[in-house]
Amino acid sequence: MLPSLAMNATPVEILISSPEIQQRIRELAAEIRRDLPGEDIHFICVLKGAFLFLADLVRAMDGGVTMDFMAMSSYGAGTTSSGEVRLVKDLDAGLEGRHVVIVEDIVDTGLTLHYLQDILRARGPKSLRTACLLSKPSRRQVDVQVEYVGFTIEDRFVVGFGLDYDEHHRNLPFIGVIA
Repeated sequence: MLPSLAMNATPVEILISSPEIQQRIRELAAEIRRDLPGEDIHFICVLKGAFLFLADLVRAMDGGVTMDFMAMSSYGAGTTSSGEVRLVKDLDAGLEGRHVVIVEDIVDTGLTLHYLQDILRARGPKSLRTACLLSKPSRRQVDVQVEYVGFTIEDRFVVGFGLDYDEHHRNLPFIGVIA
């Protein structure tokens, strides 16, 4: 039986289970630490979707970490990207000389991430890398560098674990597809 969403009782097919997500997050944390041994790492969470991924990722990290938050918008209320990227919330602190890892929920067309990487690269970090929970390479419109990928998925609209449909369903503990 498929889980139902409280708002509209729409069934959701589980694509990636909570235990699978947690295992992969631990692996990603180890990969990031392996690449930056002994360094403080400054994580930049892209709100709103990546907040659960960031929370679990930093808890799985050894060593020094700091974090900040940015908000970008390219979707609005629909299920496809508008293609127009807007900066909605900027960082609270500078990036000069820091090892920075952007934390994204999903890389789809690549437009938002490309825009964000350009903005952050101009702020002088010592290094700039990207971690995403989900990647949809079949949807790419621009080539973007993503060093740490949790899961590569087909072109399906997914919800849960921070990802939403019209601001709903972020609280699901798994990645699901609305059936």
